[in-house]
Amino acid sequence: MDKPVRGTLFLVPTVIAADTGREVIPAQVIESLKTIQHFLAEDVRTARRYLSSLKIYDSIEALSFSVLNKDTKENELEVMLTPLAAGHNMGILSESGCPGIADPGAMAVNLAHQKNITVKPLVGPSSILLALMGSGLNGQQFAFHGYLPIDAKECAQKIKSLEKESAAKRQTQIFIETPFRNNQVLKNLLNSLSGNTLLCVAFNLTGKNELIQTLTVSAWKRNTPNLDKEPAVFLFLAP
Repeated sequence: MDKPVRGTLFLVPTVIAADTGREVIPAQVIESLKTIQHFLAEDVRTARRYLSSLKIYDSIEALSFSVLNKDTKENELEVMLTPLAAGHNMGILSESGCPGIADPGAMAVNLAHQKNITVKPLVGPSSILLALMGSGLNGQQFAFHGYLPIDAKECAQKIKSLEKESAAKRQTQIFIETPFRNNQVLKNLLNSLSGNTLLCVAFNLTGKNELIQTLTVSAWKRNTPNLDKEPAVFLFLAP
């Protein structure tokens, strides 16, 4: 008896700066999307807008979307993945960049592996990797920590702890932040890190006003930029 044909779960990269699809989304992604009608997305409105901008489909309304976010339960995911069991391909769309990297898409990928469903990651922009590549900091030993604590005291303690770890392991420490908190996080880093620690600011990667610069903390204090309104990645390496 033949085994039932299952669909493939594609991890579909999205842009990380507005209006950059033609520059940063490879042809392989476009071709793969032509085979997909069912999607998981953290924000359906953003996903629809992105797919519409690629001008692949005659009608976005004909596509099927399910919301996958940090609150999604495993039993809900089971239902969301049913098109795969029926032989249909599915795609996971991140809010920004690559699914599964600082993104709830990892939950669906984990379940797909449990169910022996083929997972296909597609090449595209990741702000975390682009920032590390452009920083000049240690790319052999690094750690991504997500967001720093919002509370100022907790944030300072976390930064100092990770600076000690960075020095001990020669490890690059990587963080992201929502745009409206960029300046506060930069201030916290400058106030908490040692003056000779190397700090990289990677701002609006792939965008028109992209900034990637690595300086000592002391040098940043002498000329601190305004990082409002665009996504940023912060990296540091202690001596």
